[in-house]
Amino acid sequence: MTNQHTFKEKIVLITGATNGIGKEAARQIAKTGATVVVAGRNHQKLEQTVDEVKASSSNLKIEGLLADLSTLAGMQSLASQFLDRYDRLDVLLNNAGALFTERQVTPDGFEKTFALNHLSYFVVTNLLLDALSHGQPARIINVASDVHLAGHMNFDDLHGESSYTPLGAYRQSKLGNVMFTYELAERLEGTQITVNALHPGVVQSGFGKNNKGVVGRVTSLVLGTLQRFQGVNVAAGADTPIYLSISPEVEGITGKYWYKRQPKASSAESRDAEQYKRLWAESLSMTQLMEVAS
Repeated sequence: MTNQHTFKEKIVLITGATNGIGKEAARQIAKTGATVVVAGRNHQKLEQTVDEVKASSSNLKIEGLLADLSTLAGMQSLASQFLDRYDRLDVLLNNAGALFTERQVTPDGFEKTFALNHLSYFVVTNLLLDALSHGQPARIINVASDVHLAGHMNFDDLHGESSYTPLGAYRQSKLGNVMFTYELAERLEGTQITVNALHPGVVQSGFGKNNKGVVGRVTSLVLGTLQRFQGVNVAAGADTPIYLSISPEVEGITGKYWYKRQPKASSAESRDAEQYKRLWAESLSMTQLMEVAS
């Protein structure tokens, strides 16, 4: 898939890397000899992941960074920790995400699904753009989902204060991933930094099974049934993220939405330039992030 002699000098950061496709991507990318930095919010799982990736890849250049990416402080902490250790970044794989069956509000006042699934991509990527510019050619990969096809960006109620449904919030956040990808690709035009989004498939993992209560149990049952009968294993789900991260075949390709290593059409709303530019402006305003990508 890639020339390991050239990729072993690369630095890769993967968020949401202690479970599922993020963890599998870390394992497989580590086998190229690259430096792989995995991010997670649970200290024990993070240490375990680092140890497992080292053992399975025979690569000791694996590091874990602890950060809760549902909060602005956590997003900023991850970027700061990375920049304290490395002067460049070659691949950023934004994979952190979750589905919450009850509406939760972060310390910053954001609905948690929107914060973790969309704003973490937006903030962490922007804070690391300078490091990515030093890694040119560099790649940004955003794990989205085909559920965005039924999503709608409700700019009048982004945080679900008036109306909240778990799936509606999740669809909106995944739509945000695709819209963010298209806007960022435009902003990075003329550089050697590419940005792409993807649908990993319905993956047989622990996704969506971290919720409590009656609704949480029902959601876990529904997701488990869907994963069992329509899902792919974690290795298959991680294949396209890995491909976009390390394959020479996609060098220079940007602003696409992918599934099974092939570009595919995303929703009409996701491709509406007025909409994705508005989402960028709204995200910038609510995070009070100094705009890095001009």
